[in-house]
Amino acid sequence: MAFIHVPKPWQSLEQDITSESIFLNRRRFLKGLAATGIVGSALPLLSCQKAPTAEELANTERLRAVTNPVFADAERPVTNEILAATYNNFYEYGSSKTIWKNAQSLQTDDWTVEVSGLVKNPTTYNLDDLQKKFPLEERIYRFRCVEAWAMVVPWLGFPMNALLRAVEPTSSAKFVRFTSYFDPNVTKGPSFPPAQFLPFPYTEGLRIEEMANDLAFFAVGIYGHTLPNQHGAPIRMVVPWKYGFKGAKSLVKIEFLATQPATFWNTRSPNEYKFEANVEPDVPHIRWSQEKERLIGPGNQFAWEEVPTQIYNGYGEFVGGLYT
Repeated sequence: MAFIHVPKPWQSLEQDITSESIFLNRRRFLKGLAATGIVGSALPLLSCQKAPTAEELANTERLRAVTNPVFADAERPVTNEILAATYNNFYEYGSSKTIWKNAQSLQTDDWTVEVSGLVKNPTTYNLDDLQKKFPLEERIYRFRCVEAWAMVVPWLGFPMNALLRAVEPTSSAKFVRFTSYFDPNVTKGPSFPPAQFLPFPYTEGLRIEEMANDLAFFAVGIYGHTLPNQHGAPIRMVVPWKYGFKGAKSLVKIEFLATQPATFWNTRSPNEYKFEANVEPDVPHIRWSQEKERLIGPGNQFAWEEVPTQIYNGYGEFVGGLYT
């Protein structure tokens, strides 16, 4: 099937790549902030360091997809691709924001995703199956981290409810568990605590009605091309009304269950990370407020703006009915 793809501004390779001199100037700028004593608010972006080149951003095969008009405008500028590609949380590769280099060790050839549990049509898909069976579309979503920073990201993929229709969950299926790839030789985890003391593989979960919501999405691409490893290649969850850690990356298994599953962060720190993890400004994290968020700048510069957090990350019209 042929997909229509209209090039977007962020898909210009020349525009996306930031020169080394610009990054070095930023570092001098941040040193100046330190001297004035106001570096605290800038610290989250220190970890970007030198941008990767196009060659270092793995898996950049272009994808062809229609743009879903309902999700064509997040009412904020799209985050610069290089900033988005070098400021990542991916605990399987470390606890810093500079894990993009570590993530390049992942090999995605011959990848499969097993769908099992309480479904009428258990299936194992390879990547070609997924892209042929489920037509791709582009959606521009807000992304909100539990750490109170935010981006705007153009994802390419397909709605989760398309998979639901294909596998047909039984009436007993009330929850879904998503499991990420884990190999201690590749996904070595943070340096402390060691991975063997953490509840890997990384798992996340949704209620089945949350998965069925039209906003829930499986991403296989970003910025017009396949996912780089640090974004969760080759397929990840995207649930933009929830905090970013709910979007499990590098999925290998999807299981339909009768009872609520344990999840990585809810197991690791149950007093900090709740199962639902919806973006709610009036519900603080135990160590910081969620009333405001820092927008990672859209341009080739260290820029951020503090704005009020919106309930369900601004997607209440789509998901508010799930929580009344």
